[in-house]
Amino acid sequence: MSTHAPNPHDFLDLDHELSREERDIRDAVRQFAADRLAPHVADWYETGSLPARELAKEFGALGVLGMHLEGYDCAGTSAVAYGIACRELEAVDSGLRSLVSVQGSLAMFAIHRWGSEQQREQWLPAMAAGEAVGCFGLTEPDAGSDPGGMRTHAVRDGSDWVLNGTKMWITNGTVADVAVIWAQTDDGIRGFVVPTDTPGFIANEVKHKLSLRASLTAELVLDGVRLPADAAFPDVRGLRGPLSCLNEARYGILCGVVGAARSSYEAALEYTLNREQFGKPLAAFQLTQRKLADLLVEVNRAGLVALQIGRLKDTGRLHHNHVSFGKLANVRAALDVARSARTMLGANGISLEYPVMRHMANLETVLTYEGTEEMHALSLGQAVTGLSSLR
Repeated sequence: MSTHAPNPHDFLDLDHELSREERDIRDAVRQFAADRLAPHVADWYETGSLPARELAKEFGALGVLGMHLEGYDCAGTSAVAYGIACRELEAVDSGLRSLVSVQGSLAMFAIHRWGSEQQREQWLPAMAAGEAVGCFGLTEPDAGSDPGGMRTHAVRDGSDWVLNGTKMWITNGTVADVAVIWAQTDDGIRGFVVPTDTPGFIANEVKHKLSLRASLTAELVLDGVRLPADAAFPDVRGLRGPLSCLNEARYGILCGVVGAARSSYEAALEYTLNREQFGKPLAAFQLTQRKLADLLVEVNRAGLVALQIGRLKDTGRLHHNHVSFGKLANVRAALDVARSARTMLGANGISLEYPVMRHMANLETVLTYEGTEEMHALSLGQAVTGLSSLR
């Protein structure tokens, strides 16, 4: 039995389970986040702005863009290492993790997994360096949880493709150099690599957001976008292509939200240890300690889930239902932690001087995107019953 008291910031000593490389990546990303991101994130959030192209180059230099992919100047790290990087970025803000995960797990993964060799060589090295920014166009104004209902379509015109349609809620869309667009064709749903300077491609900024404000979101309009034949992904048809990409992004989310939960818990712990009422710190009151204990359990339990799912991914045993489990459980836990932590800061909890309400608002979006809580619950229900509740 150890005589050393557990670390309040890593109570179950989960980081001891990391390899040396994974701990080095944790330290590098955590230091970058503290030095470069944390001092500015409240201002970015308040103004609804983000120097995304500048940050993309810095993320590229850090080596986190497409870091879990092999070749094409990508780092080729373990899935766990990528999850740790997402955790440290989302401990600052979900919008910053979104920039990285949309670039690496959606746009880059789509090209890496489904693209032609020419598409990979053209785009992936520049995207890994942050010299080119990517976005991923699947969701539409009338097709969210049911992507098969998309209206964007691509038709042949000679040897060319012509795309028309609208995509909505597209992270990085206003600054992207390349967009991966999914569209209906006579041969089923197909993916296309679309340079954003192609005539007819329009990206409109989505404004008035109350969540994920330190993130750039766009509506994409494709108005007669003409592409050569080799712009299409050569082999994949149907929803298998986009859903495989979403699975990658959801893995980053289920790891990332552990950081948002940890940040909220740590803010509540520090605040209640230093804030005095009735002649003693708030942390000395029984109700406060009960809340802190609940937060501690949820943060560490979410960390365990993320680590186990990462190990399953690294050993080739991951099923998409495992990812649904993690996305459902960890986002819900992180949101509960942020909401409870907010109450512990009292009126100060609504101020941008503290990260908690910013995390809470962001997590409302994270709960919805990349598969709503309800859809992941139905995925797990089908997994254990063998019965689909949808079709």
